[in-house]
Amino acid sequence: MDPAPPPTDSAAIRRRNLGLVLRHIADHGPCARTEVAAATGLAHGSVTALVADLTDRGLLREDDALRSGTRGRPGRPLRLEPRRAAVAAVQITSEHLRVAVADLAGTVVQRETVPHDLAPGTPAAMADAIAAVITRIAANLAERTDTDRSSDPPAVLARVAIAMAGPVLDDAAQTVVVAPDFGWMTEVRLRDLVAARLPGPAVTVDVVNDANAAALAEFHALQRNSRGLVLIEAGTGIGGGVVIDGRIHTGSHGIAGEPGHIPVAMDGPDCVCGARGCLACYAAPEAVFEAAGLTELLHHKGLQAAQSELLTLLNCADPVALTALDTAAQALSAAILSITALLDTDEVVLGGLLYDWFPWLAPTIDARLSGRRALAPRLGLRITPATLGTDGILLGALGFARRAVLADPAVVPTGSNEW
Repeated sequence: MDPAPPPTDSAAIRRRNLGLVLRHIADHGPCARTEVAAATGLAHGSVTALVADLTDRGLLREDDALRSGTRGRPGRPLRLEPRRAAVAAVQITSEHLRVAVADLAGTVVQRETVPHDLAPGTPAAMADAIAAVITRIAANLAERTDTDRSSDPPAVLARVAIAMAGPVLDDAAQTVVVAPDFGWMTEVRLRDLVAARLPGPAVTVDVVNDANAAALAEFHALQRNSRGLVLIEAGTGIGGGVVIDGRIHTGSHGIAGEPGHIPVAMDGPDCVCGARGCLACYAAPEAVFEAAGLTELLHHKGLQAAQSELLTLLNCADPVALTALDTAAQALSAAILSITALLDTDEVVLGGLLYDWFPWLAPTIDARLSGRRALAPRLGLRITPATLGTDGILLGALGFARRAVLADPAVVPTGSNEW
């Protein structure tokens, strides 16, 4: 996504500067005001005023003075108070809401999986379920604060990122354009639906494309000297994300990096997107389970049961299951060849259920890519399983929410005000 334009009014400038100070201390602290001023380019007096604001919000504290052996008054190092604010991520799947809560240091303090049996095409019911989870998280934080004898300000739920399988517009409403896997065939303002169901003053809610969140998390987790990465993940259908120069690329309408609807066969089956022979028709979980003879198990016991049985069959070298994975691998290979020819990325990462299937996918993918690699060996295209396994989406959404609070700490109230 493109960087936001610089703020023009004084209130917006102050909010941005609060973020500059807090992010520097979160990334490099503890550190003195002089260090913050030098690193951010802000005047020392401005840093002092901003630190006072952040301290009043309970986000910073001063350590005892540390003498460095140099002349002058010793600095008082500033340190992040990570427990003051929490962030949460809610990943929407076809059967569950996967939930995680973390503090501002990024430490995950809570995980849970909330089942749902919502009918397709019911975004309002989904908003009800998500709002109930958010309300409970906030109540749990308040309850823990009541039992804490510390005199510090109470912990607050500052931001929630909802990870959704479907293109999300990079606009003020963060509109879900379409989500065929959930039966959402028209635009849904999911953030507004959830926010309307929360008690006020409501926590800040964001909606992000699930695979975009995972792609950015994988890019940082790999810690390689890479300019570009493409993630392809299977969970609710086939999703993906494109990272270029450390930033998610969403395209003109928020749908860049959606590999599930790249046609890989001209005479393939009809796809819900309106095209034919899309990658999702061969490599999405439902397609793979059907090809492996597990449709009844999927419909009666759910995705996790079908996945467990598929892995058992694969480990037993069941020929039907192996053929299903080989078909998925061939389709993935065709999509990868198209994607890498267009974007020239260094790495393609396979996540979600593709991470679990990787040992059976890799041989076919390597064979199908061998000609391209032989023609241009210096390109060094890497196909790897996800570093974060099946947690990439959830951790990526948590990271999004955490970075958003560090960038705009004004969402955390001053004094003892609570959400």
